[in-house]
Amino acid sequence: MSNGTTPAPESSSASNLALLIFRVACSLPVLYHGSAILFGAFGGPGPENFAKYAHAPVIVGYLVGLAQFAGGLAILLGAMQRIGSVCVIIVMIGAIYLVHLPHGFDIGKGGMEFALTVLLVAVGLLVTGPGSYSLRGVLPGGLKKL
Repeated sequence: MSNGTTPAPESSSASNLALLIFRVACSLPVLYHGSAILFGAFGGPGPENFAKYAHAPVIVGYLVGLAQFAGGLAILLGAMQRIGSVCVIIVMIGAIYLVHLPHGFDIGKGGMEFALTVLLVAVGLLVTGPGSYSLRGVLPGGLKKL
């Protein structure tokens, strides 16, 4: 029972709903950009053009797209969500360092504002796990903790 100053227990339905909302908020933009890179969806570059833009080998385009798409899907579903969070964290660190940092913080100027937000939400989800409203329960044994 909460007296107004004590946080709700970790297993509360409100906390689980909040985790679901955070998972959706984190996963949707990552799935969008991952689909654009990996599949060329939504008018995106596809892996070859992404790699060319990044002045990197083509395999980098496939790996970044896969990390974003699979990571976003894992976060959204809450199955192997911690692995998905690590994938998103790595991609966001790369995006911040390689693309956004030179433009400062302001997203309107190409800055890191949104990428940093997605990174921090992914870190929070890595720490907390997916919550009860997830598909983690359908996974066998040890995979439930990932």
